Amino acid sequence: VDKDALDTQVRERNIQEAAEKARNEELANEMKQNDKILCMLEERQKNDIRNINKAITEFQKNFQKPETRREFDLSDPLALKKDRPARLSDNDPRCTVSGLQKFMGEDLNYDQRMKFQKEQFREWSLQQQRDWKNAVAYQKFTDDLHDKSRIEIDQKTMAQQRKEEENRRAVCTATKDFNRTQAAEVAEKKKLEKYQKMKDDMGEISSLLQGDLLSENPEQAVSSFGRHRVITDRWKGMNQDQLMEIRYTQKQQVLEKQRLKGEEQQRDAEWDRQIVQAARAQLVLERHQQRQNREHRRALDNINAELSQEQKSKNIYLKEEEYSNVPTEQYYAQFNTTSR
Repeated sequence: VDKDALDTQVRERNIQEAAEKARNEELANEMKQNDKILCMLEERQKNDIRNINKAITEFQKNFQKPETRREFDLSDPLALKKDRPARLSDNDPRCTVSGLQKFMGEDLNYDQRMKFQKEQFREWSLQQQRDWKNAVAYQKFTDDLHDKSRIEIDQKTMAQQRKEEENRRAVCTATKDFNRTQAAEVAEKKKLEKYQKMKDDMGEISSLLQGDLLSENPEQAVSSFGRHRVITDRWKGMNQDQLMEIRYTQKQQVLEKQRLKGEEQQRDAEWDRQIVQAARAQLVLERHQQRQNREHRRALDNINAELSQEQKSKNIYLKEEEYSNVPTEQYYAQFNTTSR
């Protein structure tokens, strides 16, 4: 290690730090001096501004008073005291409708007017009290007269009601007597009517019992148009002979129906036999037709086979005999040899 070089570096570093420290101290002192100068300048500026403002204030106070300004009337604090009142009297010409300075009940004679109105109201109240007392007295007098007249009317009404009640009792008594008499007459009349009705009923019953209806007389049902016709509301039914005749007729009808049914069965059997025979004949005919068709088809097949054999033989002949001579160049050269 080079100790001398290191010592040299340390000394140089110390010298450098000392120089930097001295420079910083010098800068600090210079800054302090500048701050002092700046403070002195600011203080001087404040004093100058204060003196200028003081001079301006003195000038305005001496030469620019507020009352000398043109718009002083707009900001005069004593303007309301100096101005005229809005209304000098009730007949002030400035108190127009649009001015809104005078309203009903806000006149200058308000106190006298209110006093007069109170006195007038008191007189009205006294007059109303007197009228009310007179009305009460008149109403009482009218009620007394009405009560008296009502009592008289009630007395007359009660007397009239008593009289009407007596008349009603007399009428009721007479009505009861009349009704009693009428009831006796009605009872007697009903008794006679009942006896007569009973007598008539007994006669009617006797007539019915002895009549043709209940005795079931067959002659009563015979019609006037002939004995073969009857009256339905009187007919009591058929006798034994008529019933036997009807049964015999029904038996004959049954036999006739059985005979017709047997004939119909025979006809159906005959029709069935004919249908079977026709079906058999049709079947035989169809088989014969099929047999003929097969024979005809077999003949056609033989003919077609012969024709096919002939066609094959003809094709072989044409191929081997007719078309065996192939044209040569000499054959084609004989055409187009002249101008025609």
